[in-house]
Amino acid sequence: MSSTEEPKTDTPMEGDAAVEAPAKNKRSPSDFLKSVLGRPVRVKLNSGIEYRGVLACLDGYMNIAMEQTEEFVDGQLQAKRGDCFIRGNNVLYISTKKRT
Repeated sequence: MSSTEEPKTDTPMEGDAAVEAPAKNKRSPSDFLKSVLGRPVRVKLNSGIEYRGVLACLDGYMNIAMEQTEEFVDGQLQAKRGDCFIRGNNVLYISTKKRT
């Protein structure tokens, strides 16, 4: 070992990523999606169109099935769609519906 090398240890040091324990209250996106199944959500597409309705189901590709769906463009109601299927690669985000 040269004089510029630090001794190697098997114990993690403060500041190492392995030392820091995850917070107990952290939720993953998957946890969020499971918690909003069957609840009103807003789904914004890459095109800017927003769909509001009840999240019926979704899969690993973010394909979304919604019920009681309404289509909004620039905040204005354009159509009531009822049941709706959205391909996952078009989804910008999913959020819970704002409470009024």
